[in-house]
Amino acid sequence: MSTTEHTSRIEVDALERRGSVGRRSQRPAGPAQHLAQERERLAGLQWKRFGVEMQGSTIGAVLNGIDLAQVAGDAEAIAEIRAALLEYKVIFFRDQQLNTEQHVAFAAAFGELEEHPFLQASDDDPRLVRFEKSEAAGGYENIWHSDVSWREIPSMGSILRAIEVPAIGGDTLFCDMYAAWEGLDDDTRGQLASLQATHDALRAFGAGLSEAESEEQRAKFPTQTHPLMRTHPETERQLLYVNRVFTDSIVGIEPDASESLLSFLCSQADVPEYQCRFHWEPGSIAFWDNRAVQHYASSDYWPQRRVMERATVIGTRPR
Repeated sequence: MSTTEHTSRIEVDALERRGSVGRRSQRPAGPAQHLAQERERLAGLQWKRFGVEMQGSTIGAVLNGIDLAQVAGDAEAIAEIRAALLEYKVIFFRDQQLNTEQHVAFAAAFGELEEHPFLQASDDDPRLVRFEKSEAAGGYENIWHSDVSWREIPSMGSILRAIEVPAIGGDTLFCDMYAAWEGLDDDTRGQLASLQATHDALRAFGAGLSEAESEEQRAKFPTQTHPLMRTHPETERQLLYVNRVFTDSIVGIEPDASESLLSFLCSQADVPEYQCRFHWEPGSIAFWDNRAVQHYASSDYWPQRRVMERATVIGTRPR
């Protein structure tokens, strides 16, 4: 099939999804069978430094019995935590009493940390982003997304620490984007495998900027193009790499078809069978593999306070 024929077929398929009741627009009922092998494999893993409580079918695990304040200089412990991250895609820790310095030290054990150009930094360290929500500042992170996919080199992972949390609400949900890719039918994966999509920071952070300010930010952070099907640099597994917040369009496809196809692909993160949900307590920490998951912070706690700080580890260019 020629490139033109390939692109035309994708455009037709995408347009057929819009308002369609066809096969691809309807999510099948019944078991998500492609999850079974991964679920059983994860359930059989054993670890030296911690116990594990799995949180979802193929994603999420609480690691018990390890003190993160003590592991920054422990190469063996860091290696095992990293291995667990690759397996479970997001890992959680309870009752951790990290201060700012310890939080940064733990995160830095996994790589160089970024400074976010748009979000509020912690007063104590510019490498920590501070999310301080209250009656005066509601949470707007309740859209499925992958952090900083608009960068030329997006993040490897993010480590979020709970400082103050509401008694009810404020959970964070995570979605396994390996499972999202594997859940597509063979024909769709074949059509999508060679495509790329653009990612734009100003889709989220451009509101309220003047034209001159937008041009200045665009010069600093130009739109990036990444594969729609990403290959994880460590696991070598394939995953779906588009998100509602930062992905702008699919390269080489007409706008209407691109919008329709992106809507369909982004909706794969909505599938509960691919997700886990984490309820925060003071001292809780989540560490997610930003290359393999998307996340969604539930904004159901307003006007209560929710204060979190996040360190982000720089990754590699998607391929």
